Amino acid sequence: MKAAADVRGAGSEGPRKRALCVLCGLPAAGKSTLARALGQRLRRERGWAVGVVSYDDVMPGFAAGAGAQPSPPRWRPLRQELLGHLERFLAAAAGGRPLSAPADGAAALWTAFAACLEAQGLLLPAGPDPQAPRPLTRSAVAGPLLLLLDDNFYYRSMRYEVYQLARKHSLGFCQLFLDCPLETCLRRNGRRPQALPSETIRLMETRLERPDAGTHAWERRSLTVEGPACSAEASLEVTDLLLTALENPVKYVEENMEQKEADRIICSANVLHRADQTLRRIVSLTMKEAKDEQVLPSNMKLLAEELNKLKAEFLEDLRQGNKKYLCFQQTTDFSDVISDFHYEKDNIVQKYFSKPH
Repeated sequence: MKAAADVRGAGSEGPRKRALCVLCGLPAAGKSTLARALGQRLRRERGWAVGVVSYDDVMPGFAAGAGAQPSPPRWRPLRQELLGHLERFLAAAAGGRPLSAPADGAAALWTAFAACLEAQGLLLPAGPDPQAPRPLTRSAVAGPLLLLLDDNFYYRSMRYEVYQLARKHSLGFCQLFLDCPLETCLRRNGRRPQALPSETIRLMETRLERPDAGTHAWERRSLTVEGPACSAEASLEVTDLLLTALENPVKYVEENMEQKEADRIICSANVLHRADQTLRRIVSLTMKEAKDEQVLPSNMKLLAEELNKLKAEFLEDLRQGNKKYLCFQQTTDFSDVISDFHYEKDNIVQKYFSKPH
């Protein structure tokens, strides 16, 4: 955190400095508690405009309990739509203009998102027409703006989408990973009014991809918080990380289209064969697990059809440079392709298995 110490005390002098901070970790790791405490302290001590965007609160039924969740195939579109709302807000803040409602999309998600911003002093109350553009508050456009995104973000690809948004708009970007023992998370989750199934959290723990700056350079501004997140030492380190992100926005570099296409072709040649073999193996192992779970033969057939279709679409993404599933502008990391496939595969599997797999 040495680089961050150089900018400590910079306060709110820089006009319109903006940053996105991803909070990731298992459910009940303490992310929401940390986000709320951070927001209150940074508003009070530094005068920043801070918005805590809790996916649990903004996405209707996203993680409110097994019975209230949207169907697994809806998770990704909801996440994509929320990222679109975030981008719309950031563009309005950068231009000092009112925030307009989207022409289409889920009205409930937009309403919850706007209410979240209003409750935190970033958006003025709606007038008689709820669809009319909403003026932003002065604090949202005049000084430093920090958005804390509170979700599990257990797959790296989920976090990379946020990084891409930061890069596109030249925002600061950083990550806070709350490293809480699994058993502690399970115990805390059990005390919640609408607890998640323990099996879901255990599964997530096996899938969790921790920030790794050594392998992924874009994750270099990450901090792992162990123990009480409110300790004096952790508080200082977190503040330093956020200051560093605000002072050092991700630079957007206009890509040369010819070079981009050449890179894509080389990437496809190097990755396509490995991806085909690996995805086939994942599908095969998943079908074996379905058989062990005694999934009905009729459902086994449907599961096989869905998994093979997913595999074919992923390979087509790699072959043609499409973006139906792969969110990367340049897919050069094989592990990210497999990570994304696991994410989509898990959504399919949950419709057929009797318990989380």
